[in-house]
Amino acid sequence: MKLVQLLPFAGLTVALPWMADKRQQSGGAQPGGPITCPFNPVHVPAAPWNPAFPYNNAKLGLPGRGKGGYQVPAPGDTAHRFVEPTDKDIRGPCPGLNALANHGFIARDGITTYTELLDALQNVYNVGYDLANFLAFYAIYVAGLGDPVTRKLSIGCDATTRTSWAPLITGSEPGLVGHSKMEIDASLTRNDFFPAGGDNFSFNTTLFKMFEESTGGIFNVSTISKYRYERWHQCRAENPQFYFPILGLFQYGAASFLYELWPNGNEGYVPNLHNTATFFGASKLPNGFYERVPERIPSNWVNRVIPYTLPDIAAEIFKMYTLNPVGFGGNAGGEFVGISAPPFINDGALNSNTTAKDFSCLLYQILSRPVPSTLNGIVTPLVEATETLLIELFGNDFNNLGCPLALT
Repeated sequence: MKLVQLLPFAGLTVALPWMADKRQQSGGAQPGGPITCPFNPVHVPAAPWNPAFPYNNAKLGLPGRGKGGYQVPAPGDTAHRFVEPTDKDIRGPCPGLNALANHGFIARDGITTYTELLDALQNVYNVGYDLANFLAFYAIYVAGLGDPVTRKLSIGCDATTRTSWAPLITGSEPGLVGHSKMEIDASLTRNDFFPAGGDNFSFNTTLFKMFEESTGGIFNVSTISKYRYERWHQCRAENPQFYFPILGLFQYGAASFLYELWPNGNEGYVPNLHNTATFFGASKLPNGFYERVPERIPSNWVNRVIPYTLPDIAAEIFKMYTLNPVGFGGNAGGEFVGISAPPFINDGALNSNTTAKDFSCLLYQILSRPVPSTLNGIVTPLVEATETLLIELFGNDFNNLGCPLALT
């Protein structure tokens, strides 16, 4: 197996200069930049694993039992009680991670690690080991949002001085707010990057109200697909720099968490409004609108029984996207310019014969995209090292996931 680049974007980056696949530049004093990023001088790692409260028994970045159906936090587990973040703590665009930090399943200051992410995702949400690895690996190693040496990641703004092994060498490590890397335009509840002056991470209660009205407070694959479609068209019309890359598929995967990971077993695993609002950090006011509060795990919350795996999320992405498909590309000169990812996507449109298995293969190619095949003869040791790391993390079952042949 060799690692390849997903798309030859060279021509399109001329028309859409903000989508160039290069290292994120420092945001300076703008929202999410290093100057405005909160700083907590006392970093305390996630609460250590406690045999009295084993949860999924995931620890040290290793696979857990893969058996959920238990209450989180467990009664008596004070180490994982809810604590509001201070103005020194980092929070970002992912409410699920914000909730983990507010309960100490990852570091409460918002500077987490690869190992913390793997343990927390398994123990709290019963995310499968394969999917937990995929998400952490992509964020830190592929998207460059964190540091591959220290394996640290900011769940929000640019905290390079705290995540990087050598800031002068690595340059900016923007954290999860890094635009068009994991955070993409047309978010469910966050503003687009450019119209909001760089604030693509703050929770927008007006958008959450729109979300509620669009879905009727019923959060399933059909209603969320409809709202995703509406948001795409809203942002396409209102944002002159709107850009929705292939990575926009990640948004569909993240949206599936609302009905796959967040429903409460004590409520029959129904993705209701109250439960969803609690994870998002939305508190309803008497006038029907919302105010922002810290994200938290709902009271007496029981997690899903069966692990949510990489094939599972690929299937949900396929279902949610194909119910209300939208274009891949961006605005340029007042027009929408489509992009291609043969053989699945051409001129911004998904091929009609694409299957759920194809989506798994596409995710695999997204993960392996950083190393161009044209450089394999020069960087063979790097390619082989990356291949070894992928197999070590994901096992042989991940090799060629959904693809008929090894990537070359």
